[in-house]
Amino acid sequence: MTSPKTDAEPTARSLSRILRGIAYSDRASGLLMMACAALGLLLMNIPLTAAPLHHFSEISVGIPWTNIVLPISEWAQDGLLTVFFLVVGLDLKQELTTGSLANPRKAAVPMLAAVGGMIAPPLVFLAVTGIFHANGAVPDFSVIERGWAVPTATDIAFSLAVLALFARGLPGAIRAFLMTLATVDDLLGILLIAVLFSSFGQWYWFVGLVACAVAWYFLCRLRKVPWVLVGALGLLTWVMMFEAGIHPTLSGVLVGLLTPSREMHGEATPRAERYHDRLVPVSALIALPIFAFFATGISLHGMSVAVLASPLVLGLVLALVVGKPLGIMAVSWAAVHFGRLKLADGLRVRDLIGLACACGIGFTVSFLIASLAFNGSIFTGEARLAVLLGSLISAAIAGIVFSWQSRVFASRRNLQQ
Repeated sequence: MTSPKTDAEPTARSLSRILRGIAYSDRASGLLMMACAALGLLLMNIPLTAAPLHHFSEISVGIPWTNIVLPISEWAQDGLLTVFFLVVGLDLKQELTTGSLANPRKAAVPMLAAVGGMIAPPLVFLAVTGIFHANGAVPDFSVIERGWAVPTATDIAFSLAVLALFARGLPGAIRAFLMTLATVDDLLGILLIAVLFSSFGQWYWFVGLVACAVAWYFLCRLRKVPWVLVGALGLLTWVMMFEAGIHPTLSGVLVGLLTPSREMHGEATPRAERYHDRLVPVSALIALPIFAFFATGISLHGMSVAVLASPLVLGLVLALVVGKPLGIMAVSWAAVHFGRLKLADGLRVRDLIGLACACGIGFTVSFLIASLAFNGSIFTGEARLAVLLGSLISAAIAGIVFSWQSRVFASRRNLQQ
């Protein structure tokens, strides 16, 4: 007779394979996050579930022996999202060392395109809201203009999901371009959060933060890494970052960048790469879906259809849908035609249109910046709604363009055969 333990082992392994498959699939992980976002929006607007969900999200939880007490909704943002930023930090470290960013000349066009994609959206946003202000429709312009940084971010998970769903026939160089662009975009977004949304605390917290960083640097380079100690050190780094007045999710980026990205002690792969691969399921299956659920928990009660025409919503939607692709395409075109830089073999600037539209999907980091920019004011809900709408419109346009481009590339290949 087979023991229950023996029966359970294949089932557990099978479930593990399925979950890892979802986590590592751009398409599946993106759809999971979208489903959680839709669920959060739905439950917050059903009378039966809205009040309990709001009450649950406001339950305060603190860290023992500290004065840090946050509601559950903020733990999803400031706590769980740290795992996502740790994955970003590890990925950045590997890319800067041995990946697409190790050779700046080869990555020059997508790197410059990322800069263009971060400059144009704020300009579009400020232009749209400025027109409303000039006509007297925005009396509190000094508050509205705080949202200029919201549309600067690209959500790499969703943009890759759209690419995977609709661009199966496109060359791999387009995905590589998007990955490089999104990686630089992440780096710029991290710097933006650090500069704009930090209110520095007492000097001794920075001393503690530096001490944690140094300890992490050396612990992660030992032949046998003491994981219990490393985990405790990671939590301590988060606390130090929080108390120092820097957004605590950036502690993930800090320790990620300090992790070794070359083989050592006879290992077959770099530690940054291995840690990244191990954390992807935690980020894709737990951290990002839960964050998406709470971030889109926007109550539409009291909002009329007129909110869709508000200066803030229109400005952010147009910044994502128009500004993002406009900045990417304009800078890419200028880099190729005037800067004498080259795209990957077989690619032309026009082939980047679908990719540029997909970069208008802001979502994760845009939601975070919206929360930080408006800090719980009445504009936070409007800003999040605008990010959701702008991201959905960008995804729809990108899907249409990708599908069309796939047919064009398929026809081109058939003619060459």
